Amino acid sequence: MKKLIHTLFLLLIATGGFAEEIVLSGIYQGKNLYVMNPFAADGNGFCITGITVNGVATSDEINASAFEIDLTKHNLTKGDNVSVVIKHKSGCTPKVINPEVLNAQSTFTVTTIKIDKNNKLAFTTNNESGSLPFIVEQFRWNKWIKVATIEGDGKPGTHTYTTDVNLHSGYNRFRVKQIDYTRKPRYGKELKHRSMQAEVTYSYVKPFTEIKFSAETMYEIYSNTGAIIDKGVGSKVNVASLPAGDYFLNYDTKTETFKKK
Repeated sequence: MKKLIHTLFLLLIATGGFAEEIVLSGIYQGKNLYVMNPFAADGNGFCITGITVNGVATSDEINASAFEIDLTKHNLTKGDNVSVVIKHKSGCTPKVINPEVLNAQSTFTVTTIKIDKNNKLAFTTNNESGSLPFIVEQFRWNKWIKVATIEGDGKPGTHTYTTDVNLHSGYNRFRVKQIDYTRKPRYGKELKHRSMQAEVTYSYVKPFTEIKFSAETMYEIYSNTGAIIDKGVGSKVNVASLPAGDYFLNYDTKTETFKKK
């Protein structure tokens, strides 16, 4: 056993010390990786000893101070998961110049978007390149609000997504967006849809313990300082526990104020 340990120690010395790894995981976007490869700490050759892509060793020329990891050789399609492992000697650290090319990117376009008779919104996309959530927004009360989140497929081709939505009276506006690693939102085309449902009204139960709506509606309650107190979808809201004060009530397409005594 001692002889085996001694032999392994000699092998480690001969190969420049303990091997280390850099692992990059992400989504293939059709672009290659570029690597800066310093000399080994002992001056014997370069730092990197090997590279695998999804478990398969690459044929890239790694005995250079800078080189390209050619991902096109690995039968990858845009949107595929990819894992790159860079093995290197201890005492030195290679640098990947452009690791962001493995981040999922928002490149989608919305080809159709519509609402059916059951208040289900459907939109069709193409040109996705990485799975990212689609955020469905509705314009209400002079602002865009999130009403649904749907995980995107992320692969090339055409994909259709659906979600239930709550319409207000009159014209409704919807849009779809994604936010990728750049933090910049990408928007699809906007939908305008006219609802024939009647305007919603509200009343309250004295001594102001409950708000009742004439039909189910999306609502928000804010304090007079602008803090959100409650929100949801329903035909009534229990406000018995609200402290005395002035409040704003958003519902249907309207904004009202009420006082809790």
